[in-house]
Amino acid sequence: MLTPRKRPDRIIVKLGTGLLTSGAGRLDTARIAGVCAQIAAVRASGTEVIVVSSGAVGLGMGRLSLVRRPPEMARKQALAAVGQSLLMETWQAGFAPHGITVAQVLLTHEDLRARDRYLGVRETLAQVIGYGAVPVINENDAVSAAEIRFGDNDTLSAMVASLVGARFLMILTTAPGLIDRRGTGRVVPVVERITPEIEAMADGTTSETSVGGMVSKLSAARIATKSGCGVFIANGAEPDIILRLLAGTGPGTFFVPSGLPLEARKRWLAYFQRPSGTIMVNACAVPVLREQGRSLLAVGVTGSTGGFAAGDVVDIAGPDGAVIARGKSAFGSDEIPALAGKKGDQVRALYPSRRKIEVVHRNDLALL
Repeated sequence: MLTPRKRPDRIIVKLGTGLLTSGAGRLDTARIAGVCAQIAAVRASGTEVIVVSSGAVGLGMGRLSLVRRPPEMARKQALAAVGQSLLMETWQAGFAPHGITVAQVLLTHEDLRARDRYLGVRETLAQVIGYGAVPVINENDAVSAAEIRFGDNDTLSAMVASLVGARFLMILTTAPGLIDRRGTGRVVPVVERITPEIEAMADGTTSETSVGGMVSKLSAARIATKSGCGVFIANGAEPDIILRLLAGTGPGTFFVPSGLPLEARKRWLAYFQRPSGTIMVNACAVPVLREQGRSLLAVGVTGSTGGFAAGDVVDIAGPDGAVIARGKSAFGSDEIPALAGKKGDQVRALYPSRRKIEVVHRNDLALL
């Protein structure tokens, strides 16, 4: 396992339902107490810790004596409403012997998609940490509809890591790490880059109380590492796993952060948005965007899909359909057909009152 050069100043610890419970609705209080003791020790060394905790729906299932996760959204929302208070009570009980107060923070994707709310969440977390409390974050499942859901807490934890500039994200689960199921059958200790071969090693989950699986964890690792955050995936049942990972001696898989993390605004564009549509570009435009870091001009555009207005965030896809970037379009989808393939002077003739003619300016464009 990779040994950090210096003690991180902020980490995110994400714990899944399968790790926190010993069955539907049965909390593993001994394990939670152990995690709290480790976090208390980490905080005592000067490192700030934010917890992302699943478990509300599972606890609601247990309290209402259900053994299967219902498929209906409204029923899952009701279970989350029942279980969330139980989850927070358990975390507070675990931290109480260490004199630590917890702060509940419930988020939807909309809270991070809108720029002003995104900044507000970041400031709230900073103030909570400033008071000496530990933020315990969960998706606001009781109100999250499909269009405002993160989908899983792995993604949520990666977004939080990006939001607060965390040094490390620890995704603690029941798996020992990323297993090379098609090769050695062993845990992959270090992943330098998430390639198609690495993605092929992932699988989903069949747990009645959990969502995601290794597929969602790889997706989260991709988001976090591109933000300059190192990611650990490890078995949370291992003794003192948090402390051992920070010391460089813990078992699991470490995902190496990108050497050039995305600037904060571009992170927000890349990972905190749900695009309204897609702008297609020709083969010549792909290296111009990827390698030269230039704006997307109309001459490189071939068309678009979906309905979007000027100022909306859109995907940018190459001729093969692969999404290469995400950015804020200066034109609506109804204007794209007239712009596609036009040179600068032709665009100016179409829109003589516009000062800027870039379809997506480089300052509003993030490569994926």
